[in-house]
Amino acid sequence: MSDILIKEINGVDVVQYQPKGVCAKMMQFRIKDNIIQDVEFVGGCNGNLSGIGILIKGMHINDIIPKLSGLPCGSRPTSCPDQLTKGLSAYLELKQSVKA
Repeated sequence: MSDILIKEINGVDVVQYQPKGVCAKMMQFRIKDNIIQDVEFVGGCNGNLSGIGILIKGMHINDIIPKLSGLPCGSRPTSCPDQLTKGLSAYLELKQSVKA
């Protein structure tokens, strides 16, 4: 099974990403023209993840990735924000490979 699934609905890409090494079990984001429309997390720290979702709504993917990439969570080498950037990067790579 792939870590990422993209489905287009009415011109908006609905992306499901399965993160690794964190408490969140699934991340779903809606993207239009590389702008985050909405983010949902399944599992993880609800307050923190809801806050992240609100903060990145309306942001361009290329502005999010460098800000949240590489953040650890406690002694873990990754975090939900870091995994979010991995999902966004995978989305960009997939979109580029489809265009090529």
